[in-house]
Amino acid sequence: MTPTSPPSEPRKSGNPAKQAEINLTVKQQREQKRQEKLAQYQKDLAKRRRGKVVWWTVGSVAAVAVIAGIVASIVFSPAPAPTLPRGDGDGSAISGVETFSNTANHVEGAVDYPQSPPAGGDHNAVWLNCGVYSEPVPNENAVHSLEHGAVWVTYDPAALSSEDVDALRAQLPSTYTILSPYESLDSPVVLSAWDAQLAVDGVDDERIGEFLASYWRSTTAPEPNALCSGALDAPGKQS
Repeated sequence: MTPTSPPSEPRKSGNPAKQAEINLTVKQQREQKRQEKLAQYQKDLAKRRRGKVVWWTVGSVAAVAVIAGIVASIVFSPAPAPTLPRGDGDGSAISGVETFSNTANHVEGAVDYPQSPPAGGDHNAVWLNCGVYSEPVPNENAVHSLEHGAVWVTYDPAALSSEDVDALRAQLPSTYTILSPYESLDSPVVLSAWDAQLAVDGVDDERIGEFLASYWRSTTAPEPNALCSGALDAPGKQS
């Protein structure tokens, strides 16, 4: 086993003057080390402070960005869909409303409807899921949704701009409505419920709201409590 050397000690001298010089040198070395440690500590402290400032700044900017994002989402997000009580199925007071008397049988294949768009009649056994569609939807499935109390809002894509369609969409409840384009309409917008229909010339017509109030989830629909989801999504389903 190799013997270890004892810790080095400051040199000593028998000459008092020389010893004083040695002692001074040791003190200087110790002071130098202390100053070095102090300088390093101050350097580390300053670095930590700079780091805190940077993170505080970044955090502040991030917080402002988050707040700005929240504000923007509130300001620019679409207004919530309107809510309505269930209609009573009586729109006789609405100018221009037509009423019909249709059968309600489940059939297979295409159906030749007396109204265009259809406002009731024989239909497919599978209903169309309510929502917004960018493409025309199958008549036979949409009519089944009318049987459940939905309102089908159709529009002529050649007559309305995208802004008009958005304005029309904003007026509709989030459930039990179908919005879809429909080719060869006689009017820019046609609203259909079971055995009732209204044609209007623009998306700002007040009768749109009146029709919805009378026929949305109407208690006089053949199956007023049946679902309007969980069945068929036609092509072009957006929401």
